[in-house]
Amino acid sequence: MTKAKLGSLGLSLLVIILLVIWMATGELKVASDDAPADPEQEQRQPTRVEVETLEATNYQPVLKLQGQLQPWQSVMVGARVAGTVEQLHVQLGDQVKAGEPLLTLSTDGRDAVVERWRANIRKLEADLAGARRLRSNNLASETEVLRLQSELAAAKAELTAAELALQHLKPSAPFDAVVNRREVDPGTLVQVGTPLFELVQIDRLKATGQIPQQSVSAVEPGQAVEIKLLDGTAMAGVVSFVASAASPETRSFAVEILVENPDLLRAAGGTATLNIRLPEQKAQFISPAYLTLDDDGRPGVKYVNGQDRVMFQTVRLLNVATDGAWVSGLPDQIRLITRGGGFVAEGEPVQPVDRSDQRG
Repeated sequence: MTKAKLGSLGLSLLVIILLVIWMATGELKVASDDAPADPEQEQRQPTRVEVETLEATNYQPVLKLQGQLQPWQSVMVGARVAGTVEQLHVQLGDQVKAGEPLLTLSTDGRDAVVERWRANIRKLEADLAGARRLRSNNLASETEVLRLQSELAAAKAELTAAELALQHLKPSAPFDAVVNRREVDPGTLVQVGTPLFELVQIDRLKATGQIPQQSVSAVEPGQAVEIKLLDGTAMAGVVSFVASAASPETRSFAVEILVENPDLLRAAGGTATLNIRLPEQKAQFISPAYLTLDDDGRPGVKYVNGQDRVMFQTVRLLNVATDGAWVSGLPDQIRLITRGGGFVAEGEPVQPVDRSDQRG
């Protein structure tokens, strides 16, 4: 090997040795076990929500029911004795007074029966008077006197029955009413219980309906009611009765309402809307869009309290329409969240912005 080749080889070995020594003794960067600290997070600002201040006002809620109007009184007058209709004294649609006769039935000898019992009573009274005189002289027994007294009492009872049968030949109206239906004509043979006339009292009416069980506690006798007929006619009434027990079929409570009808409107038997005026209470009018439901499905609203925190309060719906709802159960004054309520939770601090300022 020549000296030139030995020199190149030695130089290469020297370079390699120096490189190894440098790597063994040089500083090496090592990764830190700890991650670099995160940059400081900026403090979160409260969410901005739009609010509107609402004041509670006196509101008289109305319970709306669908009901039916009926005559205040209705009766089917029937025959109390058998006979033939001789004469009709009233016609359909006539107004009759209490005690006014409606028709006359044939006597069929009942007047003769009355006269016979009257004569029999006169004879028994004379016999009894004579027996008492004889008894005072011990010429008649006490048994004879008692027998005549018994026969006289029986005769008087028979006379009363005969006279009553004569009165029943002219059935009369039991109350002031209108003749609504007639079941007989002159010459009709009737038996005991045969229907004769239907009478209805319509100068006052009775409206009936069913109150849901969640509303019955607010209804009491004496409350005013507005009745709306299908043709738009309005009538005034007063609650006269509220059932103490619910119907087992509907779980609702029957209500009756007295309705004065001095104009004798033909409304009995028809349907009507019953608007029962409930006691006044504090309430607020809000848009249905601001109502939300809690976990139990009860309606409520979100508002901002004095510490600018979100509050949720369930409400009672008093009246709901397309333009708004009257609700109760809220403080007298609230700042209702009208925008942004879906992005905040109860108890969360917020930055309220008045709705009127936003409009400006």
